[in-house]
Amino acid sequence: MIEKINTLKTEIEALEADNLQQVEELRIKYLSKKGLVSVLFNDFRAVPADQKKAMGQALNELKNLATDKINALRESLESADVIEKDLDLTRTATPCPIGTRHPLSLVREEIIDIFRRLGFSIAEGPEIEDDWHVFSSLNFGEDHPARDMQDTFFIQRTPDVLLRSHTSSVQSRVMEHTQPPIRIVCPGRVYRNEAISARAHCFFHQVEALYVAEKVSFADLRQTLLYFAREMFGPDTQIRLRPSYFPFTEPSAEMDISCNLCGGKGCSFCKHTGWVEILGCGMVDPNVLESCGIDSKKYSGFALGMGVERITNLKYQVKDLRMFSENDTRFLEEFTAVR
Repeated sequence: MIEKINTLKTEIEALEADNLQQVEELRIKYLSKKGLVSVLFNDFRAVPADQKKAMGQALNELKNLATDKINALRESLESADVIEKDLDLTRTATPCPIGTRHPLSLVREEIIDIFRRLGFSIAEGPEIEDDWHVFSSLNFGEDHPARDMQDTFFIQRTPDVLLRSHTSSVQSRVMEHTQPPIRIVCPGRVYRNEAISARAHCFFHQVEALYVAEKVSFADLRQTLLYFAREMFGPDTQIRLRPSYFPFTEPSAEMDISCNLCGGKGCSFCKHTGWVEILGCGMVDPNVLESCGIDSKKYSGFALGMGVERITNLKYQVKDLRMFSENDTRFLEEFTAVR
């Protein structure tokens, strides 16, 4: 028996493995209940009494040797695997701070996700647009103030090429090439020739939504708005709609939500009214449907649009719009925990 022990000892000392699967196979071969070492322990009962002490010590040493050898092989392969997967040898020795999503990106994705749950799909379009898609197709008159240079950035002094002033141009592009039902949400950056201040900027971000189908009503619009407001600002949020005017919707409305700071009781943020405006909306004007090739006698629809900066202000109480584009890491680090 001592010869078998010495033979196994030499064999175990020379063990090698290329991967963890081979290590597991070695463990089964030597240390399982039917392994080579375990078999020797079964034969130990036949050893004469005067040899049991020495033979028992030799068996225990063999078992410990096999256990240590197999564990060492496993640890070596596991550490090599960790180094290969997790260690970037090209990184600087100086600790690198981990970045996070921009607050506007966080809010935009949250808005889009809410509308996705209602069956809306994402539609995008170019930021450099033509007059037809930005104005004419959306029922803007030739003398509308939005066409003036004070509001719109025109490209190379060409009146027909401009930076889009709203993402409604994406809606007109989709309606031109798609027959109802249409249910889209249009996120994107827009540009307006305005003085930069704490409450205004020459570029900002919008998310607009459009739903066109048969028998779409203002009640559908209101229910969509109520769902959005409560998903974004909390289940106790209330909404109200005030009559307004937009060239591309009729009737039109502006939507207020109950102030999420004071719960509608009145505070300095909501100017003690209990309400805060967040978006504009309305039923799509039949002229817009017709200009985009959709039969307004058969189909109707609603549209709504909101500024992402406005929603972010309400959600995180950011009072200065310029902070969103200044890349101040002290400001951006406040959103590290927000995912």
